[in-house]
Amino acid sequence: MPTVVIAIDQGTTSTRSIAFDAALRPLATSQKELPQIYPAPGLVEHDPEEIWTAVVATVRAVMAQARLRASDVVGLGITNQRETAVIWDRETGKPVHNAIVWQDRRTADYCDSMRRAGHEEEISRKTGLLLDPYFSATKIAWLLDHVDGARTRAEQGKLAFGTVDSFILWRLTGGKVHLTDATNASRTLLFDIGRAEWDGDLCRLFNVPQALLPDVRDCAGAFGETMPDLFGSPIPILGIAGDQQAATIGQGCFRPGMLKSTYGTGCFALLNTGDERIRSRSRLLTTIAYQLEGKRTYALEGAIFVAGATVQWLRDELKLIAAAPDVGPLALRANPAEQVYLVPAFVGLGAPYWDAQARAAIFGLTRNSGPAELARAALEAVAYQTRDLLEAMHADWPASKTSATVLRVDGGMTASDLTMQFLADILASPVDRPVVMETTALGAAYLAARAAGVSPDLDGFAAQWQLDRRFEPRMEASVREHKYSGWKVAVQRTLTTPAK
Repeated sequence: MPTVVIAIDQGTTSTRSIAFDAALRPLATSQKELPQIYPAPGLVEHDPEEIWTAVVATVRAVMAQARLRASDVVGLGITNQRETAVIWDRETGKPVHNAIVWQDRRTADYCDSMRRAGHEEEISRKTGLLLDPYFSATKIAWLLDHVDGARTRAEQGKLAFGTVDSFILWRLTGGKVHLTDATNASRTLLFDIGRAEWDGDLCRLFNVPQALLPDVRDCAGAFGETMPDLFGSPIPILGIAGDQQAATIGQGCFRPGMLKSTYGTGCFALLNTGDERIRSRSRLLTTIAYQLEGKRTYALEGAIFVAGATVQWLRDELKLIAAAPDVGPLALRANPAEQVYLVPAFVGLGAPYWDAQARAAIFGLTRNSGPAELARAALEAVAYQTRDLLEAMHADWPASKTSATVLRVDGGMTASDLTMQFLADILASPVDRPVVMETTALGAAYLAARAAGVSPDLDGFAAQWQLDRRFEPRMEASVREHKYSGWKVAVQRTLTTPAK
């Protein structure tokens, strides 16, 4: 019997595939960087063909590295950057336009006009989301209104929409399957997360023809199989989840109150709330953490748009470092007497502020401030933003504050001991870093293995989670609060409409 699963992890800045054995231990990895397209300030796009080419190339590469035949692979799992919108021709499979990335701000004015018209309450009640360019619906509307003939073709049923998982699935199956899972559907502003179905009223509100939309499935199950010519013979596709939900699964956060935060291009913290849909009063998101066998588990989510991307900015635009790992040693050289704050609102601010028009700013510069102080400020901003999210979560769900909160972390930035220690210090709570850092891919692999019947249930999988290192807080409370209060002032000065 085949026992290997392959996870396709299609992220914002790269596409990777990882082969896992029956015990879900990594066997081989292949990764390709994904070029970013910036047509104008605040606009971010991807070429869907680049994504597709990288998916095929990385799957083939891990199969070659691990000496696998298609018959050795029990199934594929897909995890993806969420909210990014792709529309393609159903006959040719060709995209009608570049994908509009989740970070893109081109529909900010559209969202503002809908908010002024009083629509946000209904949208939030049904979807758990807020009116923001981050989500897919306004991107779909923009594409239909700005690509010649797109709206007419969509209404005729000639076009298909999908988040990146759906586009990959369509291509893998040769256009036979147009599906998504509940986690990705829940990020579109078109999906009622209580009834778990597309909402006709929301589709009409955003002027999105329902004929465009994929059918919605559980996270684990049959999603078709790959075309035989791609990998030698067909491989079943057995799991799909958006990247942050996949990381929640990979971190084994299956009990209500468990919390994980992923530090990649952005930062996304999810707090498992079980079968309870917590209606946020703190401008967090209520989302589907996962759906298995028809049962939905919910989460409160805080989204930070820029985390590791700030380090890329230091490297690529300011040329302060040659490579991302250099930021830690540079930050260590910062003068302790300097207190510089960098508010990384390069594409607006996410939770709990949701200011699409805000832009990045630096505060506290003195004549002695230099590259080291900027590097430290970039890393510290991640911790300050995470505390913003956790305080909002505790306000929304007080039960989460009564138990000792341990934050499970993953993503590229967690390799920095300096950053993780400062995170624990500012949160005043432990931070746990796992042995397996590729938790997003691991979550997708588990879904595929679960559907194939070769992995244990949720409790059994959670029991396999292993700790690499726990970071305990050691900063004095007075210092912690002084630093955090300075951050709050910096954020207020950055907001276009300061909070009252």
